[in-house]
Amino acid sequence: MDTFLDIYDRSLNKTGEELSGDKVKVYQSENKTIVVLSDGLGSGVKANILATLTAEIIVTMLRADVDLKEVIATVIGTLPICKVRKIAYATFTIVEIDHQSGGYKIINFDNPPALYFQRGKNAPLNTTSESISGKDISLSQGVLARGDFLGLMSDGVVHAGLGVVYNFGWGRSAIVQYIEGLFARAAYGARPVVQEIIRKTGALYGGAVGDDATFVGIYAREKHKLMVFTGPPIGENLDAACVARLLAFDGRKAVCGGTTGTIVAAYLGEAIHADLGSLREDIPPIGHLSQVDLLTEGIITMSKAFDQMNACHGDVSRLPNDANGAVLLARELLGADTIFFLVGQKINEFYQNPLLPRSLSIRKYLVEEIAKFLRDHKKVVKIEYC
Repeated sequence: MDTFLDIYDRSLNKTGEELSGDKVKVYQSENKTIVVLSDGLGSGVKANILATLTAEIIVTMLRADVDLKEVIATVIGTLPICKVRKIAYATFTIVEIDHQSGGYKIINFDNPPALYFQRGKNAPLNTTSESISGKDISLSQGVLARGDFLGLMSDGVVHAGLGVVYNFGWGRSAIVQYIEGLFARAAYGARPVVQEIIRKTGALYGGAVGDDATFVGIYAREKHKLMVFTGPPIGENLDAACVARLLAFDGRKAVCGGTTGTIVAAYLGEAIHADLGSLREDIPPIGHLSQVDLLTEGIITMSKAFDQMNACHGDVSRLPNDANGAVLLARELLGADTIFFLVGQKINEFYQNPLLPRSLSIRKYLVEEIAKFLRDHKKVVKIEYC
């Protein structure tokens, strides 16, 4: 499946609680993606422990390719039953997606039913019911195509607004209508949909959240790929091959470095046109070449871009609204799903000055720090040295 699964979740804790009683766990391998949303009974520490235990058991067993029925039976058999309310101490929703076929399974135990949208419109799920270990489990199956969206939620989302005089509650139908409105306004992507659902949920609670509320979005879309070519190759005989690889790359292309940019320009037979409008006191201007999406200065700009990514905690929507090289590079990096760094190893003696900060001294170190940050934010990153 040459499709990227854009997965994002956000939660609201019950007012007065430091820990959420909901837990989301995501596991991705080369072959499959597993998403689990577990809702512990009640709130606070006890609910958090139960939800976390439930999610961990499910993911651990599914990673080992244990049969779904056995997984569900194990979890249900492990969870204690509340003596007063006669219900399990945790509920859960499982989504398992096969990367090769795009086929998905949704297993739901006492959570609100999952939502399914095709190209922004609500669509019915093919759902059956089955009894496992004496509990009713719903199972939905289908194939996830580009433009499809799955939404998972804990009951704290559905219950928002209940009991408020001026509102009859959020409710499933209202949530569906709201999401369709978001898609109609081109809010394609898991993050903007989830953020808006949680914002609306919080507003309906009127500042006093009555139950932990979690929403998970899974959006199937085209992969966003980026190649960053930075630093001249160790030998001039490698210049042409590196530039050819960059220009043949099927995705967006960024070049970081004055010498690197000159190598690309020479290969294209073009001159670099500096954009002085992007010049800042501490950030050099960007440049323009016909087949490159972003051309920046090297180490300084990359270091500033790293600072920007840290400052916004990896949330591209929180980057400053400024068209300088560092912000533009940070936006490219955070907006990509897969980033390929092609790093030249020729030494620029200026950046080896021991009086300079380490982050400015060694290109390799900086690229590896950026790569670690991106991986921590669920990006696929590859580095190749030339």
